Amino acid sequence: MTLTLFYLFDLGYYEYLSIRLDASSLRFLGNLKISSQVLVESYPIYKGIIGLLILCFIIYKYANFVYNIFSKAHQEITKKVKAVIIVLTILVLSFGIYNSITHYPLRWSEAFFSKNTTVNQFALNPVLYFFDSFSFRSEGANIEKFKAYYPVIAKHLNLPKDTINFAKKVTFKEPYKEKPNVIYVMLESTGTATLSHYGNPLNSSPKMDSIIKESLSFSKFYVHKPGTAASVFASVTGLPDIEDVKTASRNPMIIDQRIIFDQYEGYQKQYFIGGSANWANIRGVFQSNVKDLQIFEEGSFEEENRADVWGIDDYDLFKESDKEFKKLHESGKPFVAYIQTATNHMPFTVPDQKESFKPILEDEIDEETLLKGGFRSLGQLNAIRYLDFNVARFLERAKETGYYDNTIFVFFGDHRGGMKKLNFLKNNQDDLGIQVHHVPFFIHAPKYVKPQVVDKYAKLIDVFPTATSIAKVDYTNYTLGRDLLDSTNTDTAAFVYLQSKGEKGVGVLKDNFYYEKTNISKKTSLYSLDANTVKDIQLENPKVAQQMDSLLSAYYYTTKYLYFNNKKAPKSTTVD
Repeated sequence: MTLTLFYLFDLGYYEYLSIRLDASSLRFLGNLKISSQVLVESYPIYKGIIGLLILCFIIYKYANFVYNIFSKAHQEITKKVKAVIIVLTILVLSFGIYNSITHYPLRWSEAFFSKNTTVNQFALNPVLYFFDSFSFRSEGANIEKFKAYYPVIAKHLNLPKDTINFAKKVTFKEPYKEKPNVIYVMLESTGTATLSHYGNPLNSSPKMDSIIKESLSFSKFYVHKPGTAASVFASVTGLPDIEDVKTASRNPMIIDQRIIFDQYEGYQKQYFIGGSANWANIRGVFQSNVKDLQIFEEGSFEEENRADVWGIDDYDLFKESDKEFKKLHESGKPFVAYIQTATNHMPFTVPDQKESFKPILEDEIDEETLLKGGFRSLGQLNAIRYLDFNVARFLERAKETGYYDNTIFVFFGDHRGGMKKLNFLKNNQDDLGIQVHHVPFFIHAPKYVKPQVVDKYAKLIDVFPTATSIAKVDYTNYTLGRDLLDSTNTDTAAFVYLQSKGEKGVGVLKDNFYYEKTNISKKTSLYSLDANTVKDIQLENPKVAQQMDSLLSAYYYTTKYLYFNNKKAPKSTTVD
């Protein structure tokens, strides 16, 4: 009966607002009298109650009928049969709870299989969806705060100041006759401190070091939140993940976004992951926002040698993706792809040998040497070395297959993995807790960009606008990301979400200053990134602190606003 009522309320709620019943619907209980009147006046409540009573009567009679049949039967059931029944019941119920034959249980993201939002809405289980959304019931947008800080973000991003409008149309008068392919590669747990190119003393990434020198790279590039799911969400949607409870990818109320990835007209769009796309509900991020997207995951590869919990390793992932790129290249179809690596993540499953790659053995290195590079284990060092090998091997395959010259390869870290004290760094970023956000971002495309180091602050949400502009693909940017090569974008900054002073907080990096504020207690601090010490200097620099506080608040409240106001389809009804 409870489930029946839940489904009925869900149907009525959808008919009213064209969205499924979620935690935000509890706001109607705040004025129960008016809500009840609307309910009674809008729906056949009394007829429904009569119908429910009739249904209850039928169920009651049927239950009695079944009970009487079995109660009169005198068949004796043996202990063995009882045991079998109990075991089978447990197995069936367990499968019903897990509801999947893959390594991941059924999640609501699997309902987001279509870019048609209406279709996705009908595929949801109302009970599961309601309780999932309940985790995010306090994560709404503060409209008053957003409006107060809109002029700040408008000035920062060169947006209209008089009207709220985030749409930035980018068109190219002379696009490339042959559309370049674009491949985005997320480098798992790869921070700047992990690579020897940025000063790690253990020569951990010799191949990527060489590639970076031949690429367009950004030396002050930061991700917003140190977590893989958070970085996948931010890079694809163009909005930072600043959710307190869980990652934004797990919030069903903000999964629908207008993104640049979807605007590659005439391109085959693809997403590659070694494991399951159900992980962290990432499937919903991609499939509900990118039309005609092909997802390649465990169970869809030609060859599958599962390495660990993350599925096939990076060598096989790059190899399998290369097979698909080869097919498209030979057919003359341009493609845009997102490859999510995973081997450089615990448990650091590295093979004994793969072509020319061999891991360092325990008797070949000592603990003291590992500490110099900040690595917690030999496995961690070998994992980044293996990723380094696989990135270079991937580019070699592209050359062998023939699509290398006409492809823009975009590499970026999702966050730095956990490391020990980074004594080789001559700055205070590790002590401030922001070094984990500092990751490599380099674009390798000799035909389209020259080797160059861009020394201005950049952030994860800038990846798609920058690479898409290099490819000269027309797009409308509805997000907070920007083209880092646009000469009009001179006021640059990086925005981070982190743990500070024992609570959640946000920070902004700009002009070699770092300013942070905690979300609850509103404690603030200002630091110089030119110093080697951690000293709060906001009293000595009140104007800088005030300006950065405004920019920080503008990013924070604008992100919250766009979570709920950047959807592909406008809401049919507005409810206060």
